[in-house]
Amino acid sequence: MCGRYALALRPSEVRQQLEQSQMPVDSAPDDDDVRQSYNFAPGYHGLVYRADGPEPRTSTSNNQHHEEQGKQDDSTSVPAAGHVDSTKYKLQAMKWGLVPVWTKRNPDYGSMLKTINCRDDSLYDDRGMWTSMKKKKRCIVVAQGFYEWLKKNNGKEKIPYFTKRKDGQLMCFAGLYDCVQFDDSEEKLYTYTVITTDSNKQLKFLHDRMPVILDNGSDAIKTWLDPDRKEWSTDLQSLLQPYDGELECYPVSKEVGKVGNNSPQFVVPVNSAANKSNIANFFGNQQKVAKVRKDEGIKRERSEAEDGGNTASGAPQQKRRIPAMAGPGSSQSPQKRGTKAAAKKATRSATSNGSAAKASPSKQRRIESFFAK
Repeated sequence: MCGRYALALRPSEVRQQLEQSQMPVDSAPDDDDVRQSYNFAPGYHGLVYRADGPEPRTSTSNNQHHEEQGKQDDSTSVPAAGHVDSTKYKLQAMKWGLVPVWTKRNPDYGSMLKTINCRDDSLYDDRGMWTSMKKKKRCIVVAQGFYEWLKKNNGKEKIPYFTKRKDGQLMCFAGLYDCVQFDDSEEKLYTYTVITTDSNKQLKFLHDRMPVILDNGSDAIKTWLDPDRKEWSTDLQSLLQPYDGELECYPVSKEVGKVGNNSPQFVVPVNSAANKSNIANFFGNQQKVAKVRKDEGIKRERSEAEDGGNTASGAPQQKRRIPAMAGPGSSQSPQKRGTKAAAKKATRSATSNGSAAKASPSKQRRIESFFAK
């Protein structure tokens, strides 16, 4: 089952990556014509890679559709002598959720959900709704990876997992497409489905189904898209196998479960240091902030200590003695009060008999002689 995938690249970026993988692209939509989303859901218009052959015919009945397809096949099924493969390939915007060509009215969303996937075992027999598409309308659905939900506690808890190629290349899903024109519309609508197969050993724990993934630029993709293969064969059926390459699969944010949510965090492991919503990162960041603040405090104290113990010339600074605080009723500063007290004491000493300074002997004799006359 594949009900959600990621494709957040512009068509020009997808084109470049495909061409680097030896998958030529002769035409592609404009970058603004296709939605880019990390949470790609059914009903969105995605990018499909296919052979650029004659446009599929539309009709109002299933029988007429097969008759017209048969006429078209008769005129193009036999390659000319000396035929050289000159197939052109295109990237095309299509709606996810296949609508068969014979549909007269636009189906509701619930009906469309039934055709977002096509089981590989439903293609064995030459019958059913996929018959005409598997013969002439095969395509590659381009993605960066897909989501699947692991069910726990009897389905009460669902944990989303994201799966991508380990080498970082685009994923190429095998798909089918069709083109329809409704009775009340003048426009053609292209739609597609993703083919699923049994899960490989790596993904068995997650789900019993997985998309058919074909290696980029491989012969398998050329065979799958070959416009000259107009009959279903064992060669085509044999391509629909579980992927045997290296994949990465890990749990991601549960917010991806809501259609409409879109964030690059959806493809980042939930326990990764790169995931901003990781609770361990939250507490880790708090610890970092606390450590930074502590280090800044230590540096500030050290700087203040160094500044307080050295003058501009580098000599030790004299400690200043702070006078005792004045009493509650005093309004004078300690320095002024001390100055006044000293002056008052000096005056009292100069006028007090007990503390007056004694005269010299010669001066004393002159005084006594003066009073003796």
